[in-house]
Amino acid sequence: MKNEFLKELQWRGLINDCTDLEALDALMEEGNIKLYCGFDPTADSLHIGSLLPILTLKRFQRAGHKPLPLVGGATGLIGDPTGRSAERQENSHETVIKWSESIKRQLSQFLEFGDQSNAAELVNNYDWTSNLSMIEFLRDFGKYFNINYILAKDTVCSRLDHGMTFTEFSYTILQGMDFKHLYETKKCVLQIGGSDQWGNITSGLELIRKTMGHEAKAVGLTMPLVTKSDGTKFGKTAGGAIWLDRTKTTPYEMYQFLINTADEDAIKFLKYFTFLSQEEINAIEEAFTAAPHERLAQKALAKEVVTLVHGYEAYEQALKITQALFSGNLSDLSAEEIEVGFKDVPSVELAEDLNLVDALVFAKAASSKRESREFINNNSISINGEKVKDLDYVVSKEQAIGGKFTVIRRGKKKYFLIKHV
Repeated sequence: MKNEFLKELQWRGLINDCTDLEALDALMEEGNIKLYCGFDPTADSLHIGSLLPILTLKRFQRAGHKPLPLVGGATGLIGDPTGRSAERQENSHETVIKWSESIKRQLSQFLEFGDQSNAAELVNNYDWTSNLSMIEFLRDFGKYFNINYILAKDTVCSRLDHGMTFTEFSYTILQGMDFKHLYETKKCVLQIGGSDQWGNITSGLELIRKTMGHEAKAVGLTMPLVTKSDGTKFGKTAGGAIWLDRTKTTPYEMYQFLINTADEDAIKFLKYFTFLSQEEINAIEEAFTAAPHERLAQKALAKEVVTLVHGYEAYEQALKITQALFSGNLSDLSAEEIEVGFKDVPSVELAEDLNLVDALVFAKAASSKRESREFINNNSISINGEKVKDLDYVVSKEQAIGGKFTVIRRGKKKYFLIKHV
């Protein structure tokens, strides 16, 4: 292999499979190429599982190539059967348009749009499929797809026992149409996607070959599906998905998710999700192996990813909240940071001042006034990071952080939040 960029992708473990690596190597040695990756609008935000293909597009762009991120305004209405046991929930056209716009905004955070030769160009497959009649679809595209060829694909074969609608069955044809359209109109020669998209990618290559001849130069490349060492899907937690939208998943929550990465995954994820150099990652790995308890790999991962997604200021805030919660020193936190850091802590609203003994019962930090007094006398209660042993202490809005929050800590780890209204 001649191309240094492809060698780096291999070192990072980002090439799971490629239909013709030699052909891709040759195309990239000839000059910069155009490539695309599809993102279906199934929600108003992408999640962290989408970050690998987004950052891979960004890597290509940094190397001088032109990315064509595709928003699936059409395929988002259909639904990819990949890995699903039931057909995708149907959403209105208006909803899909709204979600498509949100995804466009998110993609623009990572990719460079503008006037330069390798500026990213956003495309939407609704633009070239919405006016296509059923007759045209069957005549111009359906005839090129052998039923046995589609049935042999893993994504289809695995669903047959559960049943599959014609709508889902047609998804791979629609995606094949996308690759052909972009190859013809944009001279796009490469499609990338997760390894679960292999069948859909090869459908596009098959359509290009059958309609444009064997001399057509187009390649498909897949990245590994990101799973954790325990086999579970990356980006899923007990509380749900880790979203790229900060209103759905705060930078602090993303930081916590990443800082808790298993030791076995930390270096692999540094290669996947950061732009740190091979030398930098090797140095982190060496220090991490020598002192895993210091979690240097996880700290580097959390810093790089939160900064990439939300900016350095958001990373600093997430780190500040984390350190304050670890030390118990909450006095430096703002009301906004308290709200973020204690989002999942049991909370109650209080409209008046209250004696601490009663406040502990009110906040469910104690089951009775007697137990409240025991906790206070045993030096087990902290208010806003400060130990309180005074039975006559009054919890008030005046003493609250930012005039909004009183944080009660019982023992070392039990937190309760009072919101002053």
